Amino acid sequence: TIRPVRRSYYDPSSAPGKGVVWEWENDSGSWTPYDMDVGITIQRAYEKQHPWVDLSAIGFCYVIDFATMGQINRQTQRKRRVRRRLDMVYPLVSGTLPKSQSWPASPGAAVAPPVPACACPQCLLVMSVKATVSATGPGTATLQPRKAAPLPPAAPKAPAPAPGARAPDGMATMRGSLKPLAAQGGRRQAASTPALSSAGSTASPPGAGTGKASRPGAGTLNRSHLQRLAIAQSRVLIASGVPTVPVKNLTGSSPVNPALAGITGILMSAAGLPVCLTRPPKLVLHPPPVGKSEIQSIPGISHTCRKTTKKQAKKGKTPEEVLKKYLQKVRHPPDEDCTICMERLAAPSGYKGPQPATKPDLVGKLVKCGHVFHLHCLVAMYNNGNKDGSLQCPTCKTIYGVKTGTQPPGKMEYHIIPHALPGHPDCKTIRIIYNIPPGLQGPEHPNPGKSFTARGFPRHCYLPDSEKGRKVLKLLLVAWDRRLIFAIGTSSTTGESDTVIWNEIHHKTEFGSNLTGHGYPDINYLDNVLAELAAQGITEESLVQEKD
Repeated sequence: TIRPVRRSYYDPSSAPGKGVVWEWENDSGSWTPYDMDVGITIQRAYEKQHPWVDLSAIGFCYVIDFATMGQINRQTQRKRRVRRRLDMVYPLVSGTLPKSQSWPASPGAAVAPPVPACACPQCLLVMSVKATVSATGPGTATLQPRKAAPLPPAAPKAPAPAPGARAPDGMATMRGSLKPLAAQGGRRQAASTPALSSAGSTASPPGAGTGKASRPGAGTLNRSHLQRLAIAQSRVLIASGVPTVPVKNLTGSSPVNPALAGITGILMSAAGLPVCLTRPPKLVLHPPPVGKSEIQSIPGISHTCRKTTKKQAKKGKTPEEVLKKYLQKVRHPPDEDCTICMERLAAPSGYKGPQPATKPDLVGKLVKCGHVFHLHCLVAMYNNGNKDGSLQCPTCKTIYGVKTGTQPPGKMEYHIIPHALPGHPDCKTIRIIYNIPPGLQGPEHPNPGKSFTARGFPRHCYLPDSEKGRKVLKLLLVAWDRRLIFAIGTSSTTGESDTVIWNEIHHKTEFGSNLTGHGYPDINYLDNVLAELAAQGITEESLVQEKD
């Protein structure tokens, strides 16, 4: 697969140029950084001392409140914590990069006086790794300085492999990333650079040195030695609190694989970053195979499959008759703006679209939440919506009537499988399978008559088979019947338009891990999805309404 790449420049006065990182708290309690462009927008408003910033201008339905340091979802009103953290400036370069040096041209090259050992945290860390490796036992030297004359003393020796011991595959060899820094910290010399010994490589160029120095041969520096050194270095780095960097699991007998991992370490080490390459966690999207005899129906829920059609909820005869059930007329409007047209309530409506039959100066109050609007504006808003007999307050999102969506026809299957989810070891798992085929858009969709795509179906989702998990499933069935699970729009991941997308009710599609944020364990997921369902007007009362 070939994908384009690009190189971005960030002004030194911007958030990445200053090392400012804005992060939001995810459901597992850890912090996730915003994208660069979002962080720059937030930081710009923060520096101008704005009380808040609306991210809808850059395509996100969130408001950042600097007073409470919170992120508010404009649709669901859900709040998350945010924080501002100082890091190294982009692109994470600490100090100046070392200048390249050439190998000595002849044994008679001039030797500069030795430079004192570097005391930076990076070099101190490398020296501690070197000391730990040397203290583990005798072995063959893997690093020695190149110098014309006199010959230096023998370098510390790396540990020899234990009989029968084998380093685990995928552990990246760090000889190319940490050893140069160790040599510079121990005995840095201006006219000489350390020679890195590697399996299958020559110890030195012909003609360099006097030829009498004892150098390790290719046979003594086998892959096992190098992997043992990498393991010891990684353990010390992890113990000292250095963050680990997962890389692709590089396995196999070819010397190219450890070389790729070594190059990664060299680049990060050159940028001043401590490096510890580890085996990456494994993505587990699906459970182990399940036979038909192991699949069980869910107690208390009839059937194991449900289909939807294009059937809508009953509509009122006219928009005015629908709104009459939810409004009270206001004879003396308050001295405030209508939040739909932004004109004063005492003045006529500022709506300029197709004119409804109502008078533009009439004002009504919603009976549940008490918010006041021009009746003219409410009728226009209803005509521009789904026209399903329901109304949602544009200010507080309170739902009047039964809200339905525009989900295209499809099928929803649900059953129990005999496997436990991470974080729920005491119960089995409810598996939900959604299947929606591609088709043509109807009059309620963005582009009526145009075809739409359905990528990634069937989609598998998972719930714990617990009391709360079954409650969530029952409410999801109501949401499915009301066509609220999916919609047709533009995908936020691929950018494709006229395709089936999720509709503000999050599902867990990752069975045995949580690398993407859509898996388990997640102790807050069931409560969060109940709140998202309630924002769509689906609560336990909805279960009673469905039975009626």
